[in-house]
Amino acid sequence: MTRVLAPWLALLSLLGRRLLGAPGEGAGTWARFARLPYPRDQLFLYDAFPEGFLWGAATAAYQVEGAWRQDGKGPSVWDAWAHPEGPAGKEAAAGGDVASDSYNRLQRDLDGLRRLGVSHYRFSLAWARLLPNGTAPVNAAAVSYYERLLDGLRARGVEPVVTLYHWDLPQQLQRALGGWQSPALAERFRDYAELCFRRFGRHVRYWLTIDNPYLVAWHGYATGRLPPGLQGGPQAAYRAAHNLLKAHAKVWHLYNDHFRAIQGGQVSIALSSHWIEPQKMTREDIKECQKSLDFVLGWFAKPLFIDGDYPQSMKDNLSSLLPEFTEAEKKFVRGTADFFALSFGATLSFHLVDFAMKFQQQESLNLRPLLYWISKEYNRPQIFIVENSWFISGHTKKDDSKYVYYLKRFIMETLKAIRYDGVPVIGYTVWSFMDGFEWIRGNIRRGLFYVDFQSHDKELMPKSSAHFYQEVIRNHGFLPLPENQPIEGIFPCNFAWGIVENNLHIDTTPSQFLDPNVYVWDVYRTNSLIKVEGVDAPKRRRHCADLAAIRLQVSLLGEMHITHFSFSLKWYLILPSGNLSSVNHTLLFYYQCFVSELLRVNITPVVALWKPVGENQGLPVSLAKHGGWENPLTVRAFEEYARLCFRKLGRHVKFWITISEPYTKNLTFTAAHNLLKGHAKAWHLYDKEFRKTQKGKISIALQADWAEPACPFSEEDKMAASRVLEFDFGWFAEPIFGKGDYPDVMRQWPYQGNRRDIWDFYLPYFSEEEKKQIRGSFDFFALSHYTTVLVDSENEDPEKYDQKLKVQMLNDITWLESPSGSRVVPWGLRKLLQWVKMKYGDVPIYIIANGIDDKPDASEDKLRIYYIQSYINEALKAHTLDNVNIQGYFVYCFIDRTDPKYGLYHYVVNRYEPRPSAKRYREIIDKGGFPGPETQELLCPEEIALDDYIAFQPRRSFFAFISFICFAFIVTVFMIINYSKKVDKRYK
Repeated sequence: MTRVLAPWLALLSLLGRRLLGAPGEGAGTWARFARLPYPRDQLFLYDAFPEGFLWGAATAAYQVEGAWRQDGKGPSVWDAWAHPEGPAGKEAAAGGDVASDSYNRLQRDLDGLRRLGVSHYRFSLAWARLLPNGTAPVNAAAVSYYERLLDGLRARGVEPVVTLYHWDLPQQLQRALGGWQSPALAERFRDYAELCFRRFGRHVRYWLTIDNPYLVAWHGYATGRLPPGLQGGPQAAYRAAHNLLKAHAKVWHLYNDHFRAIQGGQVSIALSSHWIEPQKMTREDIKECQKSLDFVLGWFAKPLFIDGDYPQSMKDNLSSLLPEFTEAEKKFVRGTADFFALSFGATLSFHLVDFAMKFQQQESLNLRPLLYWISKEYNRPQIFIVENSWFISGHTKKDDSKYVYYLKRFIMETLKAIRYDGVPVIGYTVWSFMDGFEWIRGNIRRGLFYVDFQSHDKELMPKSSAHFYQEVIRNHGFLPLPENQPIEGIFPCNFAWGIVENNLHIDTTPSQFLDPNVYVWDVYRTNSLIKVEGVDAPKRRRHCADLAAIRLQVSLLGEMHITHFSFSLKWYLILPSGNLSSVNHTLLFYYQCFVSELLRVNITPVVALWKPVGENQGLPVSLAKHGGWENPLTVRAFEEYARLCFRKLGRHVKFWITISEPYTKNLTFTAAHNLLKGHAKAWHLYDKEFRKTQKGKISIALQADWAEPACPFSEEDKMAASRVLEFDFGWFAEPIFGKGDYPDVMRQWPYQGNRRDIWDFYLPYFSEEEKKQIRGSFDFFALSHYTTVLVDSENEDPEKYDQKLKVQMLNDITWLESPSGSRVVPWGLRKLLQWVKMKYGDVPIYIIANGIDDKPDASEDKLRIYYIQSYINEALKAHTLDNVNIQGYFVYCFIDRTDPKYGLYHYVVNRYEPRPSAKRYREIIDKGGFPGPETQELLCPEEIALDDYIAFQPRRSFFAFISFICFAFIVTVFMIINYSKKVDKRYK
């Protein structure tokens, strides 16, 4: 029977090997991740980790223990390196000597671990503490310390993950043997490991022999950047790595032969890696990326997990520099890892990967493809992430929001690797549990708990990252919250579906029929038209039909099935001189025709008087030269301009925007003060002189991106986010929709620190009459919303810190990102709408502009589709679930003629091609939202928004056409009868 099955078993073995992965198969990783569905694959994954997944935190002995000469501890290579006579100097010596003082504060550490809720704790044993000279005798005090640590962990249900060697080689072994360049050190390492297995093995299920052998070998023995600081060149590094691998194998076999059966543990080695992306997706660049991973990770992983030998790319490129394993050594080294222990992130390997080992490709901070590459390259081993982190500034104390979002990204990428890619990851470990001595990195911190190194008790204080990680562990991942799920439902019948265009294409070129000249055709000589001098044809009145560009644009808008279209007038073109002494009647006529054509196809125009764009911010040159809005005369000029527009266009326009999206980042207090007064004057002008006859509505449109506290656990961040909203949005909203004056925080903030800030001299005051005029100068709330920012009160990056507001803007690096770097955060719109309702009551709200850039190629329009439908769905949530009075939604923008990254339509040589997002938006409009099986259908009466003048136009044209047909018919009949009579007379 066995003989019959043997061929099939061999075939299955081959197939299994191919399916599981083999050396070189990792090269397909780059192509696979380039083809993943976009943007769906990049969205945040709300899901739980598999049952039994391990959550942990980690430290290294030299970084946290301190007590460098206490209780008989011997010196390590780091002690020799860090002291005044060593290269690192006094600062490093002080840090490493005391560090976090974990040796003397065991109970503190155990309580912190229990508070964090981890399932495992990775720490290292200090070789020089247990064996001060590197060999016997044993230091009993050190054994007692580690036994108490292990007992304490077990008592609290925390699994120990123990590293035998984390870079702190006893100095005596370095001095006597030459460190890892000596093959003899492997035997000393085996003896040390045997001591640890015998004394501590009953407590330990996971052992790591060596941490980051790449860094130890390359920078310890080739470049000299790390202890022991030897500059022996590549040959010394490859010799040290050779010995490290053999030392690891000796320890694995020791455990496997003598301890595994009794203790039931597993042994591996902690390998660190970078991730590398090709400059171009070519076969050559991908080959170079594969080689880069071979030279850093594969250097150690391939011998252990595959065949006991180095990657072929290293053997081909390094020639005699690379030592060779004998066949017996290959067999001895191969398979000496029970799981794949991976370090990734802000490890020294990431920053200290030798430039030559990148092979002119680019490093990338992506964990997920690395996990997939390892799975494919090394026959799908179980992967245990034993170190993962990033750096934050040493000035940061407990609010480490930037670190939180790195952790969030790494953990989410791990979850995606498990759920989407089928990678068997069994555990995740944050580096590090507490702040400690950061090797050669200087003033940085990586701990979940803050330690004040200058304090006496060195208390562990949880940072924002600790609270975040605690929550992740408690939820076993990221819970799919209801607010993150789309809802079904539709908007009411009168909901305004619109498009906004800030740069309306204007072409006032008249048709040829307006030419008053008379021509004759020279058929004998030139065969062309010749103008007859002194003779003019009768002039006729201009008609909208003469402006061909309008009809095309309006027809495209009609195809979208929208109900409203918003655009901005060009003040600087309508009144070039800034006053009524020079009026561009041709342009006004164009606008008249445009709005009348919109109404003809049942699209309501929404017209902004002024939007600050382009040169001089769209102001007439004469006004811009005299200070623009800094000059109070501009307020009067704006009122005069508004009166002209109301008079010329008001019969067709029922929705007016006085000022569209004043950009607060570029405004002075004086300019904003005058802008508010200019808006109020225009509003009251319309209210008193035009509203009764034109029956329109008028307001201001404000840009309002949502500001979210960077750390949800920080009261300081919550206050900072509120401050940003008030300064950016409330600056204009509060005077108009609130109390008629600036937000209180703008008045109070300059007095921080009991000093009178110079701001106070520049933040003007409104008179009581002005407050009365500004307050309530609105008919609706029009807001533009594009994205969300995180607000951090901590000064982590001085270059990006806003000294005025004492805040720093961040982005969640797990958020979907557009080509220009704008973040897609749909829930930010809903939070903004809730905030507006809470602050200003049940005011009618129009989302007057909402959009994002995408790749110019029409086929790459998936991000815009996702953006539009997601933001509309959040608006539906606000309307349905929060009772926010939303009256309309407008997509930005119409055509990509001026900005190729935006636009529902793509302009190509006098042609307009609809993008896929245009089709999707029209589908949403036609359905009224997102109806589900249980959604009740709304029967909306057909609305005709035509005024008497416009309604009469097609009827009058129709009557004229019918009259012409009748006249032609009568003339034709008369001619036929007359001709018949002549024929009859001829034949008589």
